Amino acid sequence: MAVDDATRAQIAADLWRAEESAVAVDRPSDTHPDLDVVDAYEIQLINIRKRLDAGARVAGHKVGLASVAMQKMMGVDEPDYGHLLDTMRYHESTPIDRSRLCFPRVEVEVGFILGADLPGEGCTNEDVIAAVEWVVPSIELIDSRIRDWKITLCDTIADNASSCGWILGEQRVPISDIDCGDIDATLTRNGEVVAKGNSSAVLGHPLNAVSWLARKVESFGVRLRKGDVILPGTATRAIDVAAGDHFVADFVGLGSVTLDFS
Repeated sequence: MAVDDATRAQIAADLWRAEESAVAVDRPSDTHPDLDVVDAYEIQLINIRKRLDAGARVAGHKVGLASVAMQKMMGVDEPDYGHLLDTMRYHESTPIDRSRLCFPRVEVEVGFILGADLPGEGCTNEDVIAAVEWVVPSIELIDSRIRDWKITLCDTIADNASSCGWILGEQRVPISDIDCGDIDATLTRNGEVVAKGNSSAVLGHPLNAVSWLARKVESFGVRLRKGDVILPGTATRAIDVAAGDHFVADFVGLGSVTLDFS
């Protein structure tokens, strides 16, 4: 059983204020146990539309819960997704103010930039290979506007799949020149290795995440377009952030990306 439009609007407003103030809120699913996945995506879209109305532009999408371990933890059998806006893009040379975020974490991702539109329904990995122009080293900055990351699936979806920012490294590799399903990645924080992983952890192959995403978003009237950045899910566990941290994500054959916090 879903919640009504007024409840969706109220939850969206609460999450908006939490993001703007960096003061987390209690999870919506506690107050509204009837909240379902469709409600949650519609709540996400309320706040995305509000940002678009203020001048932001959709730059791409991210896939969350793309590993079996994360899906088991959340008790779900498919990933989720969120929007990447141009206003959420950070740059390697510009430190991020940690105080403006609630509970930020860093995720290491093999990113994609589309050189052509993707089909929606029936999208296959072959379609993705044909459409991807570049494979790129990337970091997704995630943040939960819900207190202490104590979230259910509906809570994180409503909260833009806990997305907060994205950073691309400078390297661009054609998809034909690299096996994007077998890329080792290492994350260091202040010179110490804090996470290691392989891109195969992302639904067995990151292309599986991208084709799933293309099929999924079409049901909400969205298509993946030429120029979009796609973050298919993390190859490592997510790492907490403190003020002053310096992160470097290294990808074998793909280069690196850095991120600093002030």
